[in-house]
Amino acid sequence: PLVEIEIDGFTDNSGNEATNRKLSKDRAKAVYDYLKSQGIVCPMNFKGLGPANPLFPNDTPENKLKNQRIEIVILKDQ
Repeated sequence: PLVEIEIDGFTDNSGNEATNRKLSKDRAKAVYDYLKSQGIVCPMNFKGLGPANPLFPNDTPENKLKNQRIEIVILKDQ
């Protein structure tokens, strides 16, 4: 494998921190499991970051939806 990736899950700021961390981790693991099931064999890991690093202010329902996301980060690319 020439690529190593990390799958990061995020939530908005609604609810408590522990619940958001678990939700974001479960969300990232679902993507991880899907990629594995599709035969992706590069080194991968996943983590839940909860409401950390919002892309938009959590001030409207629309912006909160935008912050509920998955990011795939390339850690190594050769």
